[in-house]
Amino acid sequence: MSHAIQDPRPVRPRKSAAPDSLTRGGLPRWAPAGIAVVSVALGVGIGAVAGLQSKVQWGLIAALLFVLITYTASSVIENRRQAKDRVATSVVWVCFVLAVVPLLSLIWVTVSRGLKVLDGYFLSHSMKGVAGFEPGGGVYHALLGTIEQVLLATAIAAPIGLLTAVYLVEYGRGSLAKAVTFFVDVMTGIPSIVAGLFILTTWNLMLGFGPSGFAGAMALAILMMPVVVRSTEEMLKLVPNELREASLALGVPKWRTIMKVVLPTAIGGISTGVMLAVARIAGETAPIMLLVFGSQLINDNPFEGAQSSLPLYIWEQYKVGSADSYDRAWAAALVLIAFVMILNLVARGIARWKAPKTGR
Repeated sequence: MSHAIQDPRPVRPRKSAAPDSLTRGGLPRWAPAGIAVVSVALGVGIGAVAGLQSKVQWGLIAALLFVLITYTASSVIENRRQAKDRVATSVVWVCFVLAVVPLLSLIWVTVSRGLKVLDGYFLSHSMKGVAGFEPGGGVYHALLGTIEQVLLATAIAAPIGLLTAVYLVEYGRGSLAKAVTFFVDVMTGIPSIVAGLFILTTWNLMLGFGPSGFAGAMALAILMMPVVVRSTEEMLKLVPNELREASLALGVPKWRTIMKVVLPTAIGGISTGVMLAVARIAGETAPIMLLVFGSQLINDNPFEGAQSSLPLYIWEQYKVGSADSYDRAWAAALVLIAFVMILNLVARGIARWKAPKTGR
């Protein structure tokens, strides 16, 4: 009886003739850029044919076409699952562009119009003896007032906000902590004019003090405190509990653990939160109008007499309505933006310097 000889080679499974949904061809890498170019061209063409005058409408049409074309192309060439993923990515990019374009437009307009009169003379002179509708004058008195008022407000609000956040995260328990959290949330939404009226009623009317940069700084500190508290609180919560436990296990007191371990670990986020608060108060005008009054002269004493500030200066120059006053207003706006940017750079440098060193 004969026996069939078996083939010792393993039998390989046959490949399916039709590719499945995970192995089909994909769009090339340049496809998103190409689709974006086509979408912009179609958006401009549709906007021009339809007679739409606003470039914003053209951009919105192009953004919508970008998402639709991306989904259609991915569905045909790839699969519906990949198409949904690409649509999600496209929406993220569209939202990013919609957020960046107004910012870049604002910076471009401010720089292009502010550089007309921004020079050394403008930064070193005040508006003394210069009528609002005449050329000349400078922003020195307003810049000096803003620097003093912001520094005073930061000196008041930053320590109070930092200590409040430390209490809420490290010590706060029970009804008191809940009450503090509630009032911090309420203070976050306080309008600036309300803070100005509060200081005007207590400091100026009840205690009898006159207008000064310090009065404006106290109102700005009220606006700054809840931002510092909330941002610092979130940064302290991100510090791993293992670091606290390791320090406490070595016998280090809790207050020293907070000072030497917790705060240095979170110093980067804390400084960023403080700068966000500074950026908010640097552009406030209503409290300054109520409490500082504004002045065309240089007053380097923030505790006595009326002062000016950059936001108030911008409003005063815009109110005049002449071409020269508009140029001064745009130049002051550029100085204000540069002031906030410099403060952010300084804060980041300090945070990097004080942050714990990593690596070997």
